[in-house]
This record gives sequence, structure tokens and C-alpha cells, in this order.
Amino acid sequence: MEKTFTPIRAKLPPPSKEKQIEPEQEFLARIAQECRRAERSRQRFLLVLIEGLETLPLAVIAAPLTAITRETDTWGWYEDDRTLGILFAELGGTKPESARGPIVVKIETALLQAGYADRLTVTTYILPRDLNKQVASENVPQRVYKYLEPLSSPGMKLNLGIKRVIDLIGSALLLLMLLPLMAMIALAVKCGSPGPVLFRQTRVGQRGRHFTFLKFRSMVVENDPSLHRNYVKQFIRGTAAKNTNEKGEGVFKLTQDPRVTSLGRFLRRTSMDELPQLWNVLRGEMSLVGPRPPIPYEVECYDLWHQRRVLELKPGITGLWQVSGRSRTGFNEMVRLDLQYARTWSPWLDVKILLRTPFAVFGAAGAH
Repeated sequence: MEKTFTPIRAKLPPPSKEKQIEPEQEFLARIAQECRRAERSRQRFLLVLIEGLETLPLAVIAAPLTAITRETDTWGWYEDDRTLGILFAELGGTKPESARGPIVVKIETALLQAGYADRLTVTTYILPRDLNKQVASENVPQRVYKYLEPLSSPGMKLNLGIKRVIDLIGSALLLLMLLPLMAMIALAVKCGSPGPVLFRQTRVGQRGRHFTFLKFRSMVVENDPSLHRNYVKQFIRGTAAKNTNEKGEGVFKLTQDPRVTSLGRFLRRTSMDELPQLWNVLRGEMSLVGPRPPIPYEVECYDLWHQRRVLELKPGITGLWQVSGRSRTGFNEMVRLDLQYARTWSPWLDVKILLRTPFAVFGAAGAH
């Protein structure tokens, strides 16, 4: 029988003085609920997984583990009858990074005393994942994502397949249709200033994975990125001042960037510098619709809840933010629009955003 998906909002069982093991779906939902709580409190927690129990009776390790855990530590099945999880959410003033070592030593010692340490594997995860402290390649508990990501629940599998088909067909057709225009842009960039045609940059994609982001080069080569880095950090922290664009509108954008070429200003204003990202879509690194992928130094300034825009969603060329004000909105509002897109997503929403994008581009709403 297929297991049913339990949403994050599902009612969880009240705590009990007796050590109980929560069923798989309820335990995964509790982990997701703790992640949301930690985003607000900024107090992350530790998840310990003990794998290899499918050939062992739980009773043989329950007693020694009970002796080293507290009433506030939640037990549950991360995988039914195979992987036991223990959630350490109340660490007081101790950082999870500091608590991880001593807790693992206690658990491994308890398993050793029970005589089963060589048959079991202990892994630990600090959640919610903090991209400022954890490298993008670090392993994460993948099964938790279906509770953390609105688009990854089992019921969304078909719709996500449709989204990928739209991305594949749409990016392939657009690349073919726009090939002559892209060739002319490439020639103009090459003749306009010394340097390569394409600008390659490391960006942060879904679940914190890094990828090479493509654009037509709009700046001089060997430029100093500190101007943009400083402004974007102020923007994220809410201290950046609005600049004035050609229409006299206030925008959160560097409107007098000396690094940008004259051709580059035109390409940026019309968003034609973004066309090579169709190749990123074709490769599966991006989607036609989704949040804009940030630069790693931008993520360094993110609060925990900001990181959901890159942990939960595949980045896109256009999105709800781009057609709803673009650079005229503050950073927190941009993140809220990205998360709203995730909560309300449907194939039809993608179609509506794609149809609205040309009007946002040609109207240059917030563009520069």
C-alpha cells in the first residue's frame, strides 16, 4: 500500500514522559516543523540517524540509548524499521556544531556496550542547513526535502515532470528561434570591447548546489567586483539606498556602474544579456521560471529563512519577482515573492509568468 504524504501542518502527537518512537511520516513532519521553527528562532538543531536496524531487534539498543538521551529528545523512524532518528532540538546555549561531537561519542559508546556498534552506522546533520557554514557538497538528509520543499511532495511529481518538459521544449525552441539574434549579439560584444563573448560566473542553485551561470558579457574584463559586492550586501541587509534609473524611478540597482560597457547597458536594459541562460535551462541547472540564482557572496549575508529561496526551488530566468516590480522592490519582498511562487506553483502559473515577462522586459520595469 502506498504511504500517504503528511503535510508540515499535520497535527503532531503531544510529548510523552515515556520514550516513544514516532512513525515515519510523523517524524519527518516533525523535523520539517523544527526547521521552520529554527528559521524564526535562529537556533538550529541536531538530527542523528542510526542505520542498519533492519536485521536487529530495536530492543537491544533501546535501553542504552534511553540512558543517554533526554525526555525532550524526540525519537522516530526516518525509514520504517531500518533507520532510527533522534532529534536533539533543545541544546540550550550550546551550538549544534559543538554538541555534535560529544553526542556522537555517547551514542557510539552506548552501541558498543550493546555489542552492535560494528553493524550500525551513525550519521549526524545540523538543520536547517546553513549555507554560510556548510559547503554546498555536504550530504543532507534527502528524504526531509519532500516536507521542506512545497514542490517535492509525492503529489507534485507529475506536475514537476510537466514543468521539466516545458523547460526542455521551451529552451530548445527559443535557442533555435533566437540563434540569429544571439549570433549578432555575440559579434557585437566581441567587437565592442576586448574579452570573451560569454560571462561565466559561479551561482548557487537548488539545494545550495553551485553551477556555472552564463550571460553575454556586459562589462569590461578584469573589473573589480567589490562595488557590486558591497551594494548587494547592503541591499540584503536593508540598508541600501535606491538609485535613479533613466525614467527617474528609484531602483535597488547600481545605475552608474563604471564597469558596464555602452553595449552592456543596452543588453541589460532589454535583458538580452540573459539569453545564454537558456543553455542552463536545457542542462537542468535552471528553469524557465524560478528565483534568480544568487552569487555565493550574496548567500553569505542571508538569514536562515532567506536561504529557502535557493534550498527549495530551482532557479529561473524569469519569475514572480521579475514581473512584479523587479529592482523596485526590497530584498525581503523579493524573497517573499519567491516563496509565494513555491507555495502556489502550478504549470498554469508558469505560463502566466512567461506571458507577462515580455511586457516586463519591453516596459523595462525596474530594469537597468
